[in-house]
Amino acid sequence: MNTNISALPKVLLHDHLDGGLRPRTVIELADEYGYGNLPTHDVDELAAWFNRGAKRNDLVLYLETFAHTVGVMQHRDAIERVAYECAVDLAADGVVYAEVRMAPELCTEQGLTLDEVVQAIIDGFQRGSAGTDLTIYLICSAMRTAARSLEIAELAVRWRDRGCVGFDIAGAEAGYPPTRHLDAFHYVQRENFHTTIHAGEAFGLPSIWEAVQFCGAERLGHGVRIVDDITGPEGGEQLGRLAAFVRDRRIPLELCPTSNVGTGVCASIAEHPIGLLKRLRFRVTLNTDNRLMSDTSMTREMEQLAEAFGWGLDDFEWITINSMKSAFAPFPERLAIINGIIKPRYAMARAGTL
Repeated sequence: MNTNISALPKVLLHDHLDGGLRPRTVIELADEYGYGNLPTHDVDELAAWFNRGAKRNDLVLYLETFAHTVGVMQHRDAIERVAYECAVDLAADGVVYAEVRMAPELCTEQGLTLDEVVQAIIDGFQRGSAGTDLTIYLICSAMRTAARSLEIAELAVRWRDRGCVGFDIAGAEAGYPPTRHLDAFHYVQRENFHTTIHAGEAFGLPSIWEAVQFCGAERLGHGVRIVDDITGPEGGEQLGRLAAFVRDRRIPLELCPTSNVGTGVCASIAEHPIGLLKRLRFRVTLNTDNRLMSDTSMTREMEQLAEAFGWGLDDFEWITINSMKSAFAPFPERLAIINGIIKPRYAMARAGTL
């Protein structure tokens, strides 16, 4: 594929704010706010440390690296800076629409309220995206290992018209099923608001089933383990009841290939189920998950898929429009971005004028 992938318009639905800090910013914020636990204060060494930590084939070990990013996100100005830089970095990568998630409860150790955390994030997003093609929103995540999910769901709904578009639960999956947070999900449903649930990453089909059938998930955060319900040889695959339901309902899968290789879901990008799931016409979307830990970007994810599966412009336009269709922004806004930005720029790419 000859096109400059970095210039293509991109849509990102699964990206963690505390997983995307610039290494230099982590060091500068640690110095500014007196956080003393960093393993190194050398920018390159720290970047390598985070990336090594993400490649231990275990989700729980992977999550340990976040202690340091969250550690420097305990003050209003620090959070606003991280959100600002997130928007700047995504815009520079060609992202035209992003939903970035964060668990506000992780940023309250120095006395900030949940609302102050959300305000700082949204202020940063607005400042960082100003004057660019990027539309960026927040998804409020609750930690599935904690007991504040209803409170966070109420927070998300409170900010729904001021920059928050959905609710999520994140964190260690095994032993913490989505149904532990049923009251939060039912509250969100009753408020006619949006839910995406981390499910089917480190844990299998029961997690996906609960997320969809009990909690009303509109999208599946990762959802890659749905392949456990697909059997048979290539070209003759048989879908089990759950896989068929997910495909029939067009429930989007927020797939994050590089992250999945790091946490041991699969051994390489070439072996990632995204190729199979796309061929079987699931509602596949492509995402970064944690840009710092996985040392990735949307451009990098696309380049690796072009290399591993031979994907070209048609494939990337399909997956980008899938993502935009699956976004939590209002329908007219989704349509405007598809017809006003994504399709025209892909037409330019085909004509060699992008």
